[in-house]
Amino acid sequence: MDILSSRTLLRPADYERTLAFYRDALGLAIAREYPGGTVFFAGQSLIEVAAHGGSTGPNNFQGAFWLQVRDIAAAQSELERNGVEIDRPAKQEPWGLHEMWITDPDGVAIVLVEVPTDHPIRRDSRQSDSR
Repeated sequence: MDILSSRTLLRPADYERTLAFYRDALGLAIAREYPGGTVFFAGQSLIEVAAHGGSTGPNNFQGAFWLQVRDIAAAQSELERNGVEIDRPAKQEPWGLHEMWITDPDGVAIVLVEVPTDHPIRRDSRQSDSR
């Protein structure tokens, strides 16, 4: 499987408190912000703090590893051939990403993601140089 990037995804019970911890207490630089979340640089990885979901409620989702793959269908086929149980098969989510969910042997959620070429994550947000 071809992994292009990775990040740790957190869905805290108190978004503002967790945001302040990573931004202010740890002093991590912001990689990008989007409605409902902030992504921080963390060395050679990223930490995403999402304001939706939360670690309370019936699912008690506290976080996951986010692995970007080049081809989600190929990744799903490879995982199935290797005997990995697919918790949620690959599909395009309302926010535009193609996602598939699996779980490691200790119950850690892993989200495999393909970013379509027209998704905002792929857009260059820098101002063009008018020289």
